Parts: sequence; structure tokens; C-alpha cells
Amino acid sequence: MEKPVQHLALSDWKARVDRLRNVANARRADAFSTRNSSRMLRNETRIEGNWANYESKEALVVRIAELDHWRELIAKTFGRLELEIEALREEKKAAESELDSQIRPLAVIAKVNSIRDGRLIPETTHDAPDTEIKNELYILENNQRLLKDRCQKAWEKLIRLEEVRFKIQRELANKQDTEDMDSALVALDRNSSNISFKPDPLRNPRECCSYEHWVEHAKNMKQLAENELADTAAIRDALFVCRQKSRDLLEAQRARTEYSLRKRIFLTQQAHNELEWQQLKMGDSIKELTCEIKSLEEALLSKTNVLKLAETRLETRAMRCITELCLDDPHQLLCKEVEKLREICRCLTNQIDDAKANFNLLSDHAKKIDEDLEHKKHSLMIDTEALQLHETLNEEEFAVLKDHNPCPQTDLNLELTRVQPDPRK
Repeated sequence: MEKPVQHLALSDWKARVDRLRNVANARRADAFSTRNSSRMLRNETRIEGNWANYESKEALVVRIAELDHWRELIAKTFGRLELEIEALREEKKAAESELDSQIRPLAVIAKVNSIRDGRLIPETTHDAPDTEIKNELYILENNQRLLKDRCQKAWEKLIRLEEVRFKIQRELANKQDTEDMDSALVALDRNSSNISFKPDPLRNPRECCSYEHWVEHAKNMKQLAENELADTAAIRDALFVCRQKSRDLLEAQRARTEYSLRKRIFLTQQAHNELEWQQLKMGDSIKELTCEIKSLEEALLSKTNVLKLAETRLETRAMRCITELCLDDPHQLLCKEVEKLREICRCLTNQIDDAKANFNLLSDHAKKIDEDLEHKKHSLMIDTEALQLHETLNEEEFAVLKDHNPCPQTDLNLELTRVQPDPRK
């Protein structure tokens, strides 16, 4: 007996088995294809991910090297900028010290000029010391004006350099921060603890710029510092030249002024000695002329008595008896004697008058010589005082040079190395 179910044909059974086998094979093939494609996808994504990570890391390393390169370039420029600022500040300080050091010479020259204005009227002349003192005063004022202008330009340059230094310093700090940040990113890996998903990592940050613009900015910052450093050395040299030139001009003019004062003192002393000699000779001449006037007066007095004698004889002989009155030889000789004596007295009187007039002229001229001697003494005192006051400038400068050590670094090296200098040098 058969079971009461539907029976299949053997061909249908075989067809069903074949269909299941084919489906199983198809499913296994699909699974194999899926596994193979998954494995290939995993390998490709791993490789691409690793290469992407490697490339980005290498890009960060290259970026760090580029940042370090630009930072070193700008740091070198910044170092030069620092040195130039310090050198310019020192040179400006030296120029200001030179400017301050010319305040007292200006007051001394004005004092010397006022002292020489105290000369008396006969000695107040437009001589060489006046011209040289005015030239020295003009040089001092011109030096002060030039030094003020140079210091003003140096101050303005220092302001610009300070601004550039601030910008360069900020640029270096930014590059250092960026380099530290990129170095920290290079040090990260997939196992780091401080990594996470971000809301929008692909966004462009605000105020960002292109790479070309960044390179142009770095070049511009370096060029800005180079442009400011281009004329800094020229300004320092101009300050040094102006300071040295002003000192040399002032020293040369100071020597000319002192030479003219010494020459003026020498000429005044020479004139004073000449006047003293003239005064001595005038005194001798006055004494001799006084003695001569006394001798002339004595001679006139003696001739007057002789004239009185002759006139008395003539007058007495005129009282003779009328019969005895005659023009005899004694009368003729007495008349000639009286006439001759009168002529002698007249000549002596004229000579005495001339001698007294000459005596008065000598006395008046001696008084003028005495007055001029007093003027010369006063002028000598004034010029000597002016010269001594002017020489104090050289003494102060010598003291400054004596206290100034021109080779401080050499002395420091000798002290550090404990080397004793050769006493023969």
C-alpha cells in the first residue's frame, strides 16, 4: 500500500536537487566574491589611508622645515635689527653727550667775548681775536644745529626700527607657535588620546589666506626689515662723522683763537714795553730839558746884570759935563755892548720860551703815554684773563680724554687671561 501523498517524478526530484546545487554554488560564489572584494577594499583603504596619513605627515614635516627656514631667515634679520638699534642708540647717546658737552664751551666763549668787551675805548679794536672768537661762536652754534638735526633723524629712525622690530618679533612668535603646533600634530598618531571627531573640520578658517599670499607676506616682512636696515649704517656714520667733524672743527678753531689771543697779548706787551721805554726816555728828556731851562734862566739872569751894568755906565757917562760929552770909543763900545746884550737876552728869552713850550709838549705827551700805558695794562689783564678762561676748555677736554679708556675690551681680556702687559711698551 502507498502513502496517500503526491508523488514526484524522478526527473522532478533530480531537477530540484540540481536547482539547489546551482543556487548553493551561486551563493558560495557570491560570498567568495564579497569576501574577495571586501578584502581588496580593506587592503586598498588601508594602503590609501596609510599613504594619505604619510603624505599629510610629510607635508607637515615639510611645512615645519619651511617654517623653520623662514623663521631662521627672519631671526637673522631680527638679530641684525637688534644690533643696529643698539648701535644707533649708542651713537645717538654719544651725539647727545657731545651736544651737551658743547653747552659750557658756548657759555665760556660768550664770557670771553663779554670780558674782551670790557676793554677801554682806545684798546677796543676789530682785531684777530674778535674775529676768531666770533668764528668759534658760529662754529659752536652750527655744530649744535647739525647735531640736533642728526639726533632728530636718528630718533625718528629709532622709532621706525622699533616698530619694525615689534612686527618682526610678533612674526617670529607666530611662526614659532605655528611650528610648535605642527610639530605637536606630527607627533600624534591613531592611538593618541587627544584625538576626536570635529564638527566641521573641512571648513576654511576665517581670515585665512593662500599659500602664495603667505610666502609673499614672509618675504615682505623680511624685506621691510632689510629696507629699514639699508640706511641705518649711513645714519650712524653720519652721526659719527658729524660728531667727529664738529669736535675737529672746534678744536682747530680753539687753537686759532688761543693763538690769536696769545699774539694779541704779545703785541700788546710789545707796545707796552715800547711805551715804557718811551716813558723812561721822555722822563730823561724832561729832566735834561728842565736843567737846560734852569741853565738858560741863569744865563739870562747873568746877562741881565751885565746889561744893567752896561746901561748904568752909559747913563752915568751921559751925566758928564757938557764939555766932556762926546761920542768917544767907550761910548761906542758901550752902545755896542748894550745892543749885543739885548740881542743875547732876546735870544735867551726866545730859547727859554721854546724850551718851555717843548717842556709842555713833552709833559703833555708823557701824560698821554702814561694814560696809554694804563690802557695797555688793562688790555693785557683783560686778554690774559680771557686766555686763561679759554684754556680751561682744553683742560676739561684733557681730563675727559684721560678718564676715557679707549680699549676697554683689551683691558678685560688682559684681566680674564691674567696676562701681564709688557712695561716696556
